[in-house]
Amino acid sequence: MLRGLLALAASLLAPATAGAAEASVAVAANFAEPARIIAERFRARTGHTATLSFGSSGQFYAQIANGAPFQVFLSADAERPQRAEAAGLTVPGTRFTYATGRLVLYSRDGGRVDGRGEVLRKGGFEKLAIADPKTAPYGVAAVETLRKLGLYDRLAPKIVQGASITQAWQFTQTGAAEVGFVALSQAVAGTGGSRWLVPASLHTPIDQQAVLLRTGRSNPAAVAFLQFLKSPEAKAVIRRYGYQVR
Repeated sequence: MLRGLLALAASLLAPATAGAAEASVAVAANFAEPARIIAERFRARTGHTATLSFGSSGQFYAQIANGAPFQVFLSADAERPQRAEAAGLTVPGTRFTYATGRLVLYSRDGGRVDGRGEVLRKGGFEKLAIADPKTAPYGVAAVETLRKLGLYDRLAPKIVQGASITQAWQFTQTGAAEVGFVALSQAVAGTGGSRWLVPASLHTPIDQQAVLLRTGRSNPAAVAFLQFLKSPEAKAVIRRYGYQVR
């Protein structure tokens, strides 16, 4: 009986340990916190490891196009994965939207940002942080929002750009900028402060897409990670951080 129980335990543990592999995943900076949790749960469920690197989507695309050995790409937009697909850098049929992001105007100071974003018109701040729109989709959304509100020209002298949405968040958290456009996922993870959830109608939807890169086509961990990202367990984590999930 003991031998039988030991054999049963071994068989239950086998899927999580046998044939474990490691995947290199490029992750858009705004998705850092949920990605860490998802990667931990992925390892617990499968035994595979997802090694995460964080940065701006534009920088990652440039690196991938120049041969960086990433195997999975989680972008903050749809454009870069589509470009990678058109350039033959991906496995056909693997691209999908894993989350739709939301933009917020945030300040570490409670009461500075009102619930309608009127602080942008009223002023009372010297610096407005955004992510670099050349490389970060959330920066594009911030500029689109300011233009839609008719405020871009007036506020342009106050804008400070972070290389990624993470740096824009750091500017607001340290007080280097009194207000900043950041990802809702960052504000959800933070504590205190004040914020305005930017209406989605003010900018192009931030559809964040994932794709399996050609370098990961034979890696079981890379393939499994993308599948796990579609699971109810992963989607629950994504929703918890303020993203919309299809």
